[in-house]
Amino acid sequence: MTAVLTEPATLAAPSAAVTPAPAVGPADCSCAACATGTGHADLLARLATAPGGRTAVVAADRSLTFDELRAEAAAVAARLTALGAGPESVVALCLPRGAGLVTALIGTLTAGAAYLPVDPALPADRRRYLLEDSGADLVVLDAPGESPARGARSVTLAELTATPDADAPYRPAPVTAGTLAYVIYTSGSTGRPKGVEIGRGAASLLLAELEGVGAATGEARRVGWNASPSFDASVQQWVRLCRGDTLVMIDEETRRDPSLLAAFIDAQGLTDLDITPSHADPLLDLLTPDGGPRPLTLLVGGEAISPALWDRLAAAHASGLLRALNVYGPTETTVDATAGWIDRPGEPHIGTVLPGLRTRLLDERLTPVAPGEAGELYLAGPRVARGYRNRPVLTAERFLADSGDGGGRMYRTGDRCRLLPDGRLVYLGRADGQIKLRGHRIELPEIEAALTRQDGVAEAAVVLGEDASGSPALIAYHRGGDPEALRTGLAATLPAYMLPAALVPVERFATTPSGKLDRSVLPTRVEVTAAAPEDTAPGTGLEGRAEELIGRVWKQVLGAASIGPDDNFFKLGGHSLLAIKLVSRVRAELSVALPVKAVYANPRLRDLAAHIEELTAARDA
Repeated sequence: MTAVLTEPATLAAPSAAVTPAPAVGPADCSCAACATGTGHADLLARLATAPGGRTAVVAADRSLTFDELRAEAAAVAARLTALGAGPESVVALCLPRGAGLVTALIGTLTAGAAYLPVDPALPADRRRYLLEDSGADLVVLDAPGESPARGARSVTLAELTATPDADAPYRPAPVTAGTLAYVIYTSGSTGRPKGVEIGRGAASLLLAELEGVGAATGEARRVGWNASPSFDASVQQWVRLCRGDTLVMIDEETRRDPSLLAAFIDAQGLTDLDITPSHADPLLDLLTPDGGPRPLTLLVGGEAISPALWDRLAAAHASGLLRALNVYGPTETTVDATAGWIDRPGEPHIGTVLPGLRTRLLDERLTPVAPGEAGELYLAGPRVARGYRNRPVLTAERFLADSGDGGGRMYRTGDRCRLLPDGRLVYLGRADGQIKLRGHRIELPEIEAALTRQDGVAEAAVVLGEDASGSPALIAYHRGGDPEALRTGLAATLPAYMLPAALVPVERFATTPSGKLDRSVLPTRVEVTAAAPEDTAPGTGLEGRAEELIGRVWKQVLGAASIGPDDNFFKLGGHSLLAIKLVSRVRAELSVALPVKAVYANPRLRDLAAHIEELTAARDA
């Protein structure tokens, strides 16, 4: 007897869940946009029925009702259509987080085109690569300026929304289930990111399935947009607009500061939030039973949940503070593939497969493994991506003919899992060089390729290890090249979450008997050491209470042997989670409400200490 297929199973929501509204299918609606062939209404057909006076979007710059959103989206769609955009066109949205991003995204889909998110905060080289590799037909910019890619046509958001007609009917362009909805790039094992193509039917099914498992319930929910638009978790958030929920944009400063995020959740009355385990952990300490709408629904995903965090979430779930749902899924299977409520302590699991997919657990010969044995997870069904944009060979390697009875294609996830008797899956780790770090999917070979493109680097290897505080961190080993120059060069080409916490020069790499680089002997923990006292110029020692405190905390958090006033937190291996720990220590010892953004604005110890002294003086005045 073999374990082959986990059929779509109904995931019971907690007793507090509201019965979801029935899905509207093609039989219930005659508009062209409903004709997706998926058995569920197209997202925009559902959006068209949302109450006009209800708030659709809340952002720092402005808010929009559903009537205003539809009017602006229709204006964007009309202008894009006049510029030649339509089904199978790709419109790149190089826009900051705000109401305008939502308008442009919905407007692009209204025109029948697909959107490509291009975060303006990405390095210029990476933005250029995304636009050129995707062959984007048009680039939408926030303000007039040079297009991020040579020769690419561009238009500003203001030009697209110049003349909205509030009285014009909202009529999305006709689409099918296979019409391209969006292209989102993920880290690439070949050294370059690859674009995943998702169809409209798959996106519509995602929303229907989230409703079916109780993750999206009730009327007029307030959903926080937490994820970067460049990551597929953001799709899970904006689709909620289409069922009439309010989308609340969370700014970057609030996202990375747990205390600000907890206050924002309560002030905005959020009912639903998507979050990674790394950021859920510090947030749990700050949520209170009477702080806002409770229970708060947390969709936790992006990386594995530790047993300790699992038990904490289960306790918070049982107390009524929140409803915690563990969601798992690659970008190639439309965001979420499995889901499981974290409602009791015990072994972490990723739940059961959602109805739009089927699972296979196979060995290296593509043979089903026996019940209870570990195997590589393959996913099949209508929510599997169309493939990788302009990468037919890579698509053929990762999207295979379905080995079961369902037909079609299945996606090879590279994740190893074990099936429990009740149908739940336990995640066992990766079978290749891909990792998840603080919610980001990273192919280590992509970082290695970026390193070897730097001057003087003959060879490089990157491993996932631990920093001095025990937090997961990237460690890069390189033969040749200057570490400081490498750090500068990598920052110009890679996004911040892919930058190594430590760059370690080596004389040579150990090899296996077959002559390949032996990664198993590379240390996975590096103690970062600052400049020795004798190397520090006279008169530059730590002075004053604030500098001494910061120096002591940095030594604890970063594991550095010594700290000087001109040392830089991030050059010593600091990252977002360590910045949170640093701020927590300062608040505890000095009773100063130091925001996380202050660490980013003042990465040099001397500057951060001066800022703390200013805050202390203002508090005591």
